[in-house]
Amino acid sequence: MLLRTLLFVPGDRPERFDKAEGSGADAIILDLEDAVVASNKARARALIADYLSKPRRIAVLVRVNPLDSGMTADDLKAVLPGNPDGIVLPKAEGADSVRTLVTLMGKDSAIPILPIATETPAAVFQLGSYASVADRLIGITWGAEDLPSAIGAATSREEDGSYTSPYEMVRALTLFGAHAAGVPAIETVYPDFRDTDGLSRYAARGRRDGFTGMMAIHPKQIDGIDAAFRASEAELSHARAVVAAFAANPEAGAVQLNGKMLDAPHLKQARLILEHSAMDNQNASD
Repeated sequence: MLLRTLLFVPGDRPERFDKAEGSGADAIILDLEDAVVASNKARARALIADYLSKPRRIAVLVRVNPLDSGMTADDLKAVLPGNPDGIVLPKAEGADSVRTLVTLMGKDSAIPILPIATETPAAVFQLGSYASVADRLIGITWGAEDLPSAIGAATSREEDGSYTSPYEMVRALTLFGAHAAGVPAIETVYPDFRDTDGLSRYAARGRRDGFTGMMAIHPKQIDGIDAAFRASEAELSHARAVVAAFAANPEAGAVQLNGKMLDAPHLKQARLILEHSAMDNQNASD
């Protein structure tokens, strides 16, 4: 499953479910956590359960409440019978949090998990632990809003919208933690859905740095994220040329292409670009 765009939808807003599924996103995340007030949790669970019981066109994930909330078990009881395509775990604190969630889900459940891995101070020190539970993960993502609140920081951002140094560090650790575990690294949301230019720059930076997809908070953000993370025709052409150059010289550790020397990392990157393009084509034909 290639998750380039993941769109959050409040779990108590059923009028938005179908619209979100038709937004062009690769997946929607029906939210039981921050987007739903405590008095509406039970209603949101019932609405999501009903929605999951129907045929779906794209992947549908559910964000449950944190493990320390006392609500996770009730969330899972409501949504697991509908076999969601993934469970998003907020305030995850490393591999142990994933194991705890797996236990709550039950030994027969194979539904994958997407941890939001940076929302508490303790979580930051566990970002290298996810490799031990990689077989249960659909990716790893992060957030820049809860952590400042947890430590009493005024904000995670500079006046120009860029992250301050502590949160740049957390973003980088998430990126490397995901790649160390061998799972997709999913960039966090861009909060101003009206700023399409800023979104495009942010998403392009994410792909440049090694993220493979990004979460969204509004359907208007989907096209910009998709464009940023989808390989251009020029990139695809270059990737094919790199693969062909190595295929023509199977004994060579490095090859020359257009006046530049290329070695194994370039070949690996080219193959990954073509692999993702093939997945795009498969998704389009399904």
